Amino acid sequence: MVECNGEENHIHLLVEYHPKISISSLVRSMKGVSSRMLRQERPDIARHYWKNQLWSPSYFAASCGGAPLEIIKQYVEQQNRPL
Repeated sequence: MVECNGEENHIHLLVEYHPKISISSLVRSMKGVSSRMLRQERPDIARHYWKNQLWSPSYFAASCGGAPLEIIKQYVEQQNRPL
C-alpha cells in the first residue's frame, strides 16, 4: 500500500502489486484481512456494518496510466480521513 485515505462511506487506496495478481483477488484479500483485524481490535464498530458485513462486496479500481505517482498520491492525501 502506497497511500490510504478516505471519506465517511468509502476509502481510497493507492497500491502497488505484482501484475500476475488479479485486482479481484487483491481486493478480496485486503477486505478479508482488514475485516478480521478490525473486528478483533474494534468490536464497537459492529453498528456500522453493512448487512452484517464490514465491507460492501463492491469496489472500484482504476489504473493511473501515465500519470505521475506524486499526482495520484496527492489526490489520495487530499481526501478526508476514514472514521
